[in-house]
Amino acid sequence: MNTNHIKKYAPKARNAFIATMVQQAAKYGITQATIAPAVPKGELLIIGDQPFPAAIQKPRQRLVQRIEQQGFEQVMEHVAYSWFNRFCAIRYMELKGFFEHGLRVLSAADGSAGVAQILEECLDLELPGLDQAKVRLLKLDGTQDELLYRELLLAQCRDLHTAMPFLFEAVADESELLLPENLTKTDSIIRDLVTSIPDENWSEIEIIGWLYQFYISEKKDQVIGKVVKSEDIPAATQLFTPNWIVQYLVQNSVGRQWLQTYPDSPLKQQMPYYIEPAQQTEEVQAQLAAITPAEITPESIKVLDPACGSGHILVEAYKVLKAIYEERGYRARDIPKLILEHNLFGLDIDDRAGQLAGFTLMMLAREDDRRIFARGVALNVLALQEPMDIDLPLLWRSLNLTGEWGSGSAETIVDLIAEESSQYKADTRYLLLERTLASFAQAKTFGSLIQIPQEDFALLQELLVILRALASAEDSIQSVAAKELMPFVQQGAVLAQQYDAVVANPPYMGGKYQTPVVKKALKEQFLGYEKDLFSVFIVRNLQLTKQNGQLGFMTPFVWMFISSYEKLRSKLIDDEIISTLVQLEYSGFDGATVPICTFTLTKGHIADYTGSYVRLSDFKGAINQGPKTLEAISNHDCGWFYEAKPDDFKKIPGSPIAYWVLQQMYSLFQKNRDFSSVATIREGISTGDNEKFLRYWWEVHSGEIFNKQDVSKNRKKWVRHNKGGGFRRWYGNQDYIMNWQNNGVDVKAHGSSTIRGEGYFFQPSVSWSRISSGSVAMRFYPEGFSFDSTAPSFFSKDKETLFFLAGLLNSKVSSYLLKALSPTLDFRITNLGRLPIIFKNLKYVSELVLRSIHISRLDFDLYEVSNCFIQDKIITNRASDKLVSDAFDLYSKFCDAKVFELRMLEESINKCLIVDYGLSHVLESKIKIYEVSINSNFQFVYCDLKNAKERFKSEAFTDFISYSLGCMMGRYSLDRESLVYAHAKNEGFSDLVTEGAYKTFPADDDGIIPLTDQEWFPDDATNRFREFVKTVWSEDHLQENLDFVAESLCLHAIKPLAKKGQSESALDTIRRYLSTQFFKDHLKTYKKRPIYWLFSSGKQKAFECLVYLHRYNEGTLSRMRTEYVIPLMSKMAAYEQKLTGDKDASDSAAEIKRIEKEVATLHKQQAELSEFDEKLRHYADQRISIDLDDGVKVNYGKFGDLLAEVKAVTGQKPEIII
Repeated sequence: MNTNHIKKYAPKARNAFIATMVQQAAKYGITQATIAPAVPKGELLIIGDQPFPAAIQKPRQRLVQRIEQQGFEQVMEHVAYSWFNRFCAIRYMELKGFFEHGLRVLSAADGSAGVAQILEECLDLELPGLDQAKVRLLKLDGTQDELLYRELLLAQCRDLHTAMPFLFEAVADESELLLPENLTKTDSIIRDLVTSIPDENWSEIEIIGWLYQFYISEKKDQVIGKVVKSEDIPAATQLFTPNWIVQYLVQNSVGRQWLQTYPDSPLKQQMPYYIEPAQQTEEVQAQLAAITPAEITPESIKVLDPACGSGHILVEAYKVLKAIYEERGYRARDIPKLILEHNLFGLDIDDRAGQLAGFTLMMLAREDDRRIFARGVALNVLALQEPMDIDLPLLWRSLNLTGEWGSGSAETIVDLIAEESSQYKADTRYLLLERTLASFAQAKTFGSLIQIPQEDFALLQELLVILRALASAEDSIQSVAAKELMPFVQQGAVLAQQYDAVVANPPYMGGKYQTPVVKKALKEQFLGYEKDLFSVFIVRNLQLTKQNGQLGFMTPFVWMFISSYEKLRSKLIDDEIISTLVQLEYSGFDGATVPICTFTLTKGHIADYTGSYVRLSDFKGAINQGPKTLEAISNHDCGWFYEAKPDDFKKIPGSPIAYWVLQQMYSLFQKNRDFSSVATIREGISTGDNEKFLRYWWEVHSGEIFNKQDVSKNRKKWVRHNKGGGFRRWYGNQDYIMNWQNNGVDVKAHGSSTIRGEGYFFQPSVSWSRISSGSVAMRFYPEGFSFDSTAPSFFSKDKETLFFLAGLLNSKVSSYLLKALSPTLDFRITNLGRLPIIFKNLKYVSELVLRSIHISRLDFDLYEVSNCFIQDKIITNRASDKLVSDAFDLYSKFCDAKVFELRMLEESINKCLIVDYGLSHVLESKIKIYEVSINSNFQFVYCDLKNAKERFKSEAFTDFISYSLGCMMGRYSLDRESLVYAHAKNEGFSDLVTEGAYKTFPADDDGIIPLTDQEWFPDDATNRFREFVKTVWSEDHLQENLDFVAESLCLHAIKPLAKKGQSESALDTIRRYLSTQFFKDHLKTYKKRPIYWLFSSGKQKAFECLVYLHRYNEGTLSRMRTEYVIPLMSKMAAYEQKLTGDKDASDSAAEIKRIEKEVATLHKQQAELSEFDEKLRHYADQRISIDLDDGVKVNYGKFGDLLAEVKAVTGQKPEIII
């Protein structure tokens, strides 16, 4: 089904319905702030100063009472979705032709959104309770269509109450009070429903589920990622199960149950997702035969969905059960009622879900039996209720089940109550009600996790029969009491019995999003399974299933591998049978934010049972999952269908559900020592406040970062910190530093910090990023680093062992083995520690690894963000003083050579280890060129781009320009390697100048470099870049070199001029890049923590300049104003005079027009510059100081809107001075 229209309509409709309900409630004096008093006066009810019919008094009172109990917003939400559900139900029914009168209720006879057919043809309409005389009167009046349509619509709803009371509530229900007005108008909520969703979308009952999902999608976005309150649990956990998964689950549970007894049943041909059980050993076959019933009557099959949502799973169960009944020869018209009353059970905590699931099933039944609405079907699909304000003693007396109320010897009412109290407290039925009601005190929070004793089932069933009889009795007192208690008895009975099949897409909610009440309860009742709600539901659903019954689930697949679900895995492997499982690809389910699997169980263990598994990890996207599953079911040799014995999973440490591995792998784990026995693996520190304790190394005074020589002294504030990072093997990702002054006293004192791994800080290690986008990537960290919880690390005093293990973990062997232990994107130390280790070629592999690390380090240090950056790569590779192009060619060849060499090394490591581990028949040593993970490899960096090589070249020159600016600022120098100046406040800079540190290419005097779109200053960035190129390569080929740089920039960094007939010089192209794009690239390179700050006058770019963070001081803004801004104002004024003279002297109309346009632009720039000067003067007078330890994010925000891209850096809009 194409859900685009539904997705667009439903969230908008929710807001419209709620707003309409709020408006309608206000009409009756009910708002969120106040509830106006209502005073009866004869046949009127006066609310404020407005008269209303007295008939609204009781509905209004009920509405007020609900608001007092549940809150205004929650009641408005509830009534809004009730009317939304009703209108959707009516729309579905009218398009299906399910109304006996044959009229459309919401749309015109021709299907358009015009006047509803029921309004046009109302004179012949017969509905129970509809006042025909009033209809005729209103119709003939000709001006009362709105009131008439309201009467007709309510009459239709009341008529549907008989068949579907769960959705269409009783006459005079308080929700009728809030039925909106103006329903016949062109902008009404009914017209919107009719026009927004095409008729063809209503052809399948599946639309009800999609409407439910998208209706609450906005609410879901609001609550997701937070601790979830009870009333928000439905929105936070709702997830519509794809149709193919629903078919798979039901066909392999309900269908399997039937086929075990009747293997030759034609039902098999109607179930495309049914997986034929694998061939079993004779011993297993004998055990299966012993537990398979000789016969099954269709009525006896009980199916439960304990978190049924809109009923999608129950719909498929209905279809399978219908086929079973037909196979057994039941009359077609009897089947729907039998299924609904005997077979299908559903529970949910959301009233919306209860309404829609019930409606969905009734519609299915209506397809098969046009008289179903008149058959008095008692559904077993319920929205669980809480017994709010239930007075059980009073209701018990009203029921008068013994007939003895008031017949005793008591003389006073007090004696009478005391006498009756002793009687009913001795009645087992009263005690049953008492404990059942107590069990449901938090039904909206715990739902079907609530446990009702199985021994209460028969008693609850008996009591339910009595209450149903009393509910329709003539005694109104008994009837009211019975109706009030019936829902709790029925839901108790549903939870007390056991089922032949339990199928669910349970809610997913991790512990950190659960309220303390929920956490406590789950820990008490489901200890070891409380990691997530879905895990608890699996265990609870097993309790609800008969021995040898069938279960089906769709859940996140983390339980299959992660250590925190090991107890759940052990239970499913040791106590139950995993009969089938389909593991979806990571993006295989559009609605989920987690990777999904779907699986079926048989309750009760049979040793050596062989299950069937489908692995879809190679098929990206939701669209491929169903078809590829069908392909695997029909062709077991497809390559992604597997058979495995769950008992074998225990042979791998942690018992991961690694169904695809070969038997040989089991022996690898069993016969060899594991990783944790040869190396120490540790998780790192969680500071509890990274913004406070972590910085990028380039943000602070370089002299305040201690290195390995300082470790023992521990005198400096910042230490190098390993925080993981993007995918990169061997070496790199060294951006962070951590405040560890005085041995981390501040971090340790922070309430939210968790100190782990401290004893291994500053030791050489191999580390990886815990969360990865693909396979694990190991990197060597030399002495001097602390490490983060996101960068677990391992250690060994023996360097050869350390390097060997790094090689193993970066090899195809470990990738293959780790997929068995944990094919998730979260690589934890537990899984790593279980890897089998074979030291056959320790020395050889470690030498290969050392060379790989060396190449990766060379590559990492080619870029400015490396703390060991020496010099720009283009300059390093210049072979002569002539051409930039020659330097780039040499650099390009150097890159190719290093990529080739590293590829060969990695393949050699693979080849050696594949042989050692005996995996030559499943793995090959070759790797793809794009897998060589260094920045010198453009096929790795830009693997998805067609113009990868051009982009690589272009960005080499944006890096070159960045380095040239570093030389202008004094950060770098052509006379010295590596970082030259990164101190604070410009202190010590003059000493470097005196020493001759910038002799070849002088650094700027004040660390202020103008960026202008035309040449206002001789020392602007463009002119200085020209001087830089001339200094490095001489003046002989200056223009040729500038041309090459400009052409390279236009390959990707900026676009060539697009205007026809327009051209620009190389220097103008470079100026354009510096003015429009450099700072954006700088923000990206330095991860939104720039070291060159862009001061900007605004959109007109009248004045912009870069200021070097480490040279900024309290006088910088004053100097910027006096040396640049004020002189620029004079230059602009002079230029304006020149343009005016040129205009007066010109005879060309085109030229005059061009000058006028330029003058207009100049005027805007002058106005902007004047305003900027005022702001600059204001801040300059404050002599703002910055503390580098506070970090760029804090310091960048101190200058209001003088700086560009403030929100990108600080996360907040700048303060604007008016």
